[in-house]
Amino acid sequence: MLPYADWTRPPPPIGSPIPPGPTTPSRPRRRADLFDWLAFGLSVFILLIFSQGWIMPIFGATFDAAASGIVRNAYLPAYGAAIVLMAMNLGEVVKGTLRQPLLVLIMLVVAASMLWSLAPDATLRRMIALYATTLGGIVIAARYRWSTLAEVIGTSFLILAVVSFLLAVGAPSIGKMQTLFPGAWRGVWVEKNGLGGMMAMGFGVCAAAGLLNPRRAWLWYGAAILTLFLVIMSTSKTSLVSLVLGIGALAFVWIVRRGAASAVAATWAAVVGALLFAAFLVFASDVFLGLLGKDATLTGRTRIWAAVWRQIQERPWTGYGYSAVWDDKSGWGPLAWITREANFKPNHAHNAWLEQWLGMGYPGLIAWALFYLQTMIAAIVAVFREKGAYLALPFLIIYSLTTLTESFAVSYNDMRWMIFVALAVKLALPDRDQD
Repeated sequence: MLPYADWTRPPPPIGSPIPPGPTTPSRPRRRADLFDWLAFGLSVFILLIFSQGWIMPIFGATFDAAASGIVRNAYLPAYGAAIVLMAMNLGEVVKGTLRQPLLVLIMLVVAASMLWSLAPDATLRRMIALYATTLGGIVIAARYRWSTLAEVIGTSFLILAVVSFLLAVGAPSIGKMQTLFPGAWRGVWVEKNGLGGMMAMGFGVCAAAGLLNPRRAWLWYGAAILTLFLVIMSTSKTSLVSLVLGIGALAFVWIVRRGAASAVAATWAAVVGALLFAAFLVFASDVFLGLLGKDATLTGRTRIWAAVWRQIQERPWTGYGYSAVWDDKSGWGPLAWITREANFKPNHAHNAWLEQWLGMGYPGLIAWALFYLQTMIAAIVAVFREKGAYLALPFLIIYSLTTLTESFAVSYNDMRWMIFVALAVKLALPDRDQD
């Protein structure tokens, strides 16, 4: 079929070369490239805002970000950027959302929790923030192939790593801890575990970006080395364990994709290794905690868990409303009892599973558990089917570990939740270009 139709003259004879079609103006091509770069920049911008790595360098380590309207308003440009990206690729965004009904269910439970929330206004405000954060993950998953998605997320981690390095070297009063753990690098975060945990995730993302983009592998492998260096300088042993697990996940995907025989061997090795690691945690937990430099209370976390558990038993079916517990100033609510039993005032439950149960009861806990299990199963299946597993599996394994001691799941204004959503949606969408 001719590239254009001209009914004013007969077609050329059979066998003669087809005349070229009308020359396409160069301006639309430049415009398309401009939109691509704009989308890439907006995606990185959203991730950087939700990383919260800008708060401490600007406002200081003692600034109460949770209580500041200035910081809350600073997230609004990221919400607007997510809406712009949604408008640029609305069809794929809708398709990606429909492919994840369990994610939609979580959002509905969050909205319903306003009906029984201790602070309906706070739940409403944080629900909007959560919806915007979740939308950010959906739009970047819907827009990009696996290789480009890895570079989008990797660029964000690279910027955070470079700024953290420069602060630690050039402005140690900001980039290094001064009182607790003096000399430990903290980069753009308040404490060293923030830097270590983020850079452990960043290592897997940057290494995956190098594997998925061979032409720029030198850049991404260099970025991975930088994140590895920052994990070491943070002196966070928990982050180092996370890093090792991420490296193991990358190696597992690489071996599986070598062939059928190596896939079988790697799978059995992974199963045996996981069982041995679980047995080590159960029967030699004191040794494991000693290696991490932790006491039996996990730096007071077990006291928080016990106190949270007792409050959950008061309202197991409904909870107290999404993110409504931790700012309660009544003096007689669940936060007062948790503070009394833990001997200090925590900011969250330090466990993603207890956090969902405390805020949204059984419906929220079950919805999150199903969404998490679906995502992990999809990631394991992807190991045997597509290269995107290089990005998905290491991040999800590290994320899974952090959910045991931190409350990063279903969290608003949080880069890690945004990435988790992006990977979950991307695992449900076919990567047509890559296939």
